[in-house]
Order: sequence, then structure tokens, then C-alpha cells
Amino acid sequence: MLSYFIPTAKGLAPLLEVELKEMGIENTKQMNGGVAFDGTLEQGYKVCLWSRFASRVLLKLSEFKVLNSLDLYLGCSNIPWEEHFDIDNTFSIDFSGSNDEIRNTQFGALKIKDAIVDRFRKKFDDRPSVEKRDADIRFNGRLWKDKATIYLDLSGSPLHLRGYRTIAGEAPLRETLAAGIVKRSGWQGEALLDPMCGSGTIVIEAAMMALNIAPGSLRQTFGFEKWKKHDQACWNTLKTSAQVYAKRSVNQCETRFYASDLSKDMIEIARKNAQRAGVAELIEFSVADAKKVLPPEELETGMLISNPPYGERLGGFSDTITLYTELGYHFKEAFAGWNLAMFAMDTELLSCLGMRAAKSFKFFNGPIECVLKNYRISAKRNVEKVVEAAPVVESDKNNKTPEPINPWTMGRGDDDFAMGQETESEIVFKEVKQIKPAIYSEAFANRLTKNLKKLEKWAKRENVECYRMYDADLPEYNVAIDRYGEYVIIQEYRAPKEIEAGKVRRRFLDVVSTVRYMLNLSDDKLVIKVRERQKGRQQYEKLDTKKQSLVVHEGQAKLLVNLQDYLDTGLFLDHRPTRLRIAKMAKGKDFLNLFCYTATASVHAALGGAKSTTSVDMSKTYLAWGEDNFAENGIKGKHEFIQQDCIKWLQHAHEMFDLIFIDPPTFSNSKRMTDVFDVQDDHVALLTSASERLNAGGEIIFSNNKRGFKLDIDAVKALGFYVNDISQSSIPEDFKRNSKIHQCWILTKHDK
Repeated sequence: MLSYFIPTAKGLAPLLEVELKEMGIENTKQMNGGVAFDGTLEQGYKVCLWSRFASRVLLKLSEFKVLNSLDLYLGCSNIPWEEHFDIDNTFSIDFSGSNDEIRNTQFGALKIKDAIVDRFRKKFDDRPSVEKRDADIRFNGRLWKDKATIYLDLSGSPLHLRGYRTIAGEAPLRETLAAGIVKRSGWQGEALLDPMCGSGTIVIEAAMMALNIAPGSLRQTFGFEKWKKHDQACWNTLKTSAQVYAKRSVNQCETRFYASDLSKDMIEIARKNAQRAGVAELIEFSVADAKKVLPPEELETGMLISNPPYGERLGGFSDTITLYTELGYHFKEAFAGWNLAMFAMDTELLSCLGMRAAKSFKFFNGPIECVLKNYRISAKRNVEKVVEAAPVVESDKNNKTPEPINPWTMGRGDDDFAMGQETESEIVFKEVKQIKPAIYSEAFANRLTKNLKKLEKWAKRENVECYRMYDADLPEYNVAIDRYGEYVIIQEYRAPKEIEAGKVRRRFLDVVSTVRYMLNLSDDKLVIKVRERQKGRQQYEKLDTKKQSLVVHEGQAKLLVNLQDYLDTGLFLDHRPTRLRIAKMAKGKDFLNLFCYTATASVHAALGGAKSTTSVDMSKTYLAWGEDNFAENGIKGKHEFIQQDCIKWLQHAHEMFDLIFIDPPTFSNSKRMTDVFDVQDDHVALLTSASERLNAGGEIIFSNNKRGFKLDIDAVKALGFYVNDISQSSIPEDFKRNSKIHQCWILTKHDK
């Protein structure tokens, strides 16, 4: 009897153990990362050929105690490697695990390699070569605490590489995981439909199960083929038997499979994959939107299995919520009586479906933790009842509602069904946005409603296009929500570490879903960001590269904002009153804007009649943005943009100004700066330098947003300033709740 360890992905070990027992393998034992058993060589081959869940098949060669690297070397030196492969074969070593002495997997693999090479040199005065990618034979070392186990890898390349999938989508499922999803879905051989099939992995794996096709029968090579103890006769017998099983099943299988995807290219890839897998005859492929797909007319029930697209970036989160919400609505209406299995990276996203799961299973797609939930869609509801209440299509001249288009009744490969006249399912989906989502917070909705009732009247009266609607009013919904014309930005503040991640995720879903519903927002009008508490100018760091600019109006000014690419948009909403004040104060004056960001204050000054403006900032990007703002307003004249550290520039400048606006960062340690800047420690020095550039009777508007900041009034007065605290009047209506958003003073220089 030989000892085996069969590794598999997290979540698949129970399925693997059941599968091994079905192969007639006894004394199985689940272990960390897989299943172990003792069996014959034939059984090892059988796992290579038939397992749908195994990642590899590892045959144990030796096991010994390891306290340090010398123990690992000596233990491997005692293994008769020459009995397993010849000197002219290439080999590779995979190593995992660590202990107090061996902390690096590459170091562990190197010690095993050294032991193999030294043994061959000692016996044959020559050595085999190492080949990492396409080695003739592979070995695997695993270290757990003080025990090392050395294996021969019978599989070679990972077993999820069946051989039928040459091209995959952007986020492909491993074939072993797809098989696990099918198995855990509760599918019993009924008709199966995957409405977002991608490269077709789920439906192909299910079809291979139905046809009893051994997943390993499609592979070209296995790791044991260059092994000196390989039994070719035994392997040939197993392969022949597998071919016989498959041929018998083709004639007996009555199950039908259906697969669709919105992408014509992906459907073509899926079709070719199915052909290579030998299951194309069973699967009908169509190009379709999952939110509009209808079940085949001849079926009253069946199984829906879906792995909707998802991403790790939060930028598409709104689209994802929309997708899940509308899928839930459509599945309940169009697939009444069907079973549904949904695989997703986020259990909270599945809540958007608005259905109660009967079972739930945890899986891992690579490093990403995912969940599979199984549902039974109630048979009481019927899509026809919804269609009866739907309005008649205006474009139908005969006032007749067109028949719903069913892709499964059309010619295979025909992708024109989604075009042309509006279908009944499309009419139904026009109503989706008006249906309260499954994830919805009454408490948050009530607060947002209260805020909007007050702010919308104020904004209309004051002609304000951009304003804050909500700013963490309720502690459990820690977000800021801003309106920019037709667009809405939701910024989530990073939650404290002690708050459970699932709870944070659920609440954020509440917010996004509720905002979309209340404001009836389309996906392209909602922007989502995660905002951490920032230090210095971290808020200026780039997030994306969509380069989508939007022109908004503020007083006389037209200002360019970018809602996607940066954490901030190019316009600090809380400084709206200050900018409008500058427009009134700047007429006929030379205006200096330090730490100017996108120079919005300079735009207001210029439009207010400033004789000249000078805008200084370290960022080339934001100065260019400022120049674009000037161009958007058609501003001509004496207006200068200077890229430099403001503090350093003040020390060498000679120009004099009548009005200076200073809104420095709280903290900055930019590489372009000579020293670290802290507004509390350094504001007096900053104002001292600025006062030297200010004409007698001139004014400095000094502001910052450091919580707890205290202006050194005595020091400022000693510089020759009258001090006027305008903090309260500079806070706009939409920030009244957060009266400490910033502080602001007007410092007037004594006449001399």
C-alpha cells in the first residue's frame, strides 16, 4: 500500500473525501489542505483521471523530523531518488511550510534540490538539471512544525487544468471550484442554465458530470509518465475504461444545458471550450443579458447556477449592487419554481437578491473568500402577471404587446434577439428602479429625507449646484454624500478595526442601495469611494484614470471637477462661502493663492476683478487643472501659475500683494519640501513670511481644517495684524452640522 495526500482548494475537502470513497478508496482522512489515504498505485492513477476536486495527487516518498536545514538536507539525502528518475530527466521542487529555522519556501526547496543533486553526483559523478516550468518529474516538500514530508507529484501540472479551456475570462473560476459549485448547488441532473457563463466553465463541468467524462481524460500529460515506476499497462486500462463510460453516457444522457452571456466573444470562447471538452452537443449557447433571459419554453422547472461578475475594486460597487438587485427581481418573476445557486465574493451582496437562502457554503477562489447560496424560487409568482400590468410598447403601431424573445428557441449562435423592438422583459425592467430594494435602511432613509427637505430648497434659492447632503449624521452609517449636479458621490470613511468587517459592509450596502432608490439614480450617476482619515495631501493621490471632467457652476465661476480619478474632486465644498467672499474682496487687487490646489479661489478672484492673480502649489497636475479652470472661464490678463513649495517660494519672492488666501494642509512631508510642515507648529512662521509679501492695509484669509487647531493670536497681532475670526460665517449651510469642518480668519495688516 502506498500513502497519498490529495490537496484541494479550501472548501472542497469534504467533497473530495466523498468522491474518493465513491472510487472505492477507504481509510480516507481529511487534513489541513486536503485528504490523505493509503491505497494502491492504480487508485492513485484513478484519482488523477477521475477526481473533479483534487488539485494534485501526491505520493509520499519519505517523512522525517526536521529541526533545522541540515535535518532537511540529510533526510532528503537518504531518499533513493535514482529509483524514481534518471539523470537525463529534468526535475523541479515545490515547497511549502516553515518552522523556526526554515522560514523561506525557496530556501527549503533549495535544500531538497541540493540533497538530490549531491546524491546523484555521489553515485554517478553527474547530476540532473532543474527545470521549474516544464520539468519531466516534480517533487513536493511540505513542512509542518518539526515534520517534513516529501512527495512525488503524480499529477504534474495542477489537475484543475483539464485541457479544454485555452482562453478564460477576466476572473475565471478554476475548473475544480466550478465542479464544487455544481456539486454543492444540489443539482440532480435536471435542466441547467447559466445566464452569465463567461468562458462556460460551470456548465461544461456539469455537462462532463452528466456524460460521465473523466476530467483527466482530456489532459495531454501527467507527472508520472517519466517516473521510473510508472505502470503504463495499468494506466492504459484505466483510460480505456473511462472512454467506454463516456461513450455509453452520451446515448443515455437526456439532460439539457443552456449558457448565455452578454459578451459575444465570451460565448464564442465558451462554445470552443465545450467542443474541446466533448460536451458541445448538450449545451445551447446564446448571447443575452442575464436580466432579460427567459427559461426555455418547454421547461417548467430547472436549475439556475450563476457566478455574477465581481471585482476587488470598489469603483464598480454601484454597478454590482444594481446587477444583483435586478437579477433577484428578474429571477423571482421569470424563473418561478426553479432552483437557484448563486456564487459570489460577498455574502452581503447576495442579500440584494431579496431571497432567503436554504443552504450556504464557503469557498475560496484563489485567495478570495467566496460564498455559494442555494435558493428555491417560489412557484407562486408568475412573470405573466407582471407583464399584464406593464404598459404597451409605444413603438408598436398595432398596440399589441410583442411576444417575449426567448434565445433558446432561436438558431444557435444567433445574437440578434437582444436588438430591435422592446420586449416584455425590458418593459418589466423599466420598473425595477421604482421597487424598494431588498437592502434598505429606514433610519438612514429618514435622515437623508430630512436633510434633503431642507437643503434642496436652500440650494435652489442660492443657486448652488454642488453641496453635501449627508455627513456621517448617524454613527452607524459613516459616509459622506455629495451632490454634483446630476451626480452623487458616496464616500465611505474607513471604519475602526474593532468593528466587524461584515457589519461595515452590510451598512455600506444599506447606504448605496437606499440612496439609489431614494434619488432614482442610474448607475452612471453614482460614484463610490472609500475615504480614510487623511494626513497632509494624501487626499490628492490618484485613484483612477477615467479622466472624466464635469463643469459645475458656483457664483460667476465655471469649475472643472473630476468625480472618479481622485479622492477629492478638485473642489472643496466647505470653502464655497470663502471663495464667494474672495470674489467680492479681490476687485482691483493683486491676489496671491498659496497651496492653491486647482486654483478655484483664483478663478473667483479673477472674475471678481482682481488686477492680477498668482497661484502657487507643488503639484504640476493641479496647477494644470487650475489653468484649465481659467480657460473654461475665458480669463485673460496677468495670471501666473507657479509650481513650487509655497514656504520656499515665499522666502525668495519679491512681489507684493493686496489679498492673500492661505489654506495649507494639516501636515505635509512631501519629498519636494525641504522640511516637514505641521500647520499648528508652523503657522506663525508661514504667516510671518506671507506678511512680508503683503501691502499695508492688505488682508490675508487664513484657513485650515485641522481639528483642535488654535491660532496663536498674540504672535499674529505682533506681526501687525488685526484678527477677525470668520469661522462661523464661512461654514456653508450644508456643513452646519459639522461646524468644525474648518476654521477661518481675516488678518488685516496695519496701515503704516
